[in-house]
Amino acid sequence: MLEASNLECVRGERRLFAGVGFRLEAGELLSLGGANGAGKTSLLRMICGLTPPATGEIRWRDQPTNQLGAEFRAELCYLGHHNAIKEELTPLENLLTTAHLAGESLAEETALDALATVGLAGREDLPCRYLSQGQKRRVALARLVHERRALWVLDEPYVALDVAAVAMVAGLIGAHLQRGGLAVLTTHQAVALTAGTVRELRLGH
Repeated sequence: MLEASNLECVRGERRLFAGVGFRLEAGELLSLGGANGAGKTSLLRMICGLTPPATGEIRWRDQPTNQLGAEFRAELCYLGHHNAIKEELTPLENLLTTAHLAGESLAEETALDALATVGLAGREDLPCRYLSQGQKRRVALARLVHERRALWVLDEPYVALDVAAVAMVAGLIGAHLQRGGLAVLTTHQAVALTAGTVRELRLGH
């Protein structure tokens, strides 16, 4: 369903990677590895259509993603390394605002359930500037609780999380794969899932 061939990434005069390719089917996850600066985040941005490759092609459902536009983005959930939350808003307000900007309908009760699932019960109405880094990361990850888009692209989803929270996020990803979804992620931690197939791709070697 998601296929990349002969991808090359160039930043300035430096080539980060070349000849990168992979193929993912329903229920599969691609774990990207490599040293800092190897181009992992750049590859995620290419998959999302935010950065064009110097060479190569990415296809979704056998169609080039650069020709699908909004049709592809409607099936994509991207969670970047930065949390992309507003510090002055509460976790609840952030979740509802994110859904509204994406043109999605999200009931307040559903949003509260998502925040409780990621361990933020009792902090739903506290401005995010008062939260710890781990709690802010949980606000961003709460999007995944009820997310049903087919392709998840996650940049370091486990960063700033404790062991229990890592297991919770891994459970969300596993459930997504079990439903037939696909995922691509970067992480410095081993990926242990309860469902789905994990494939690995290491950049910079």
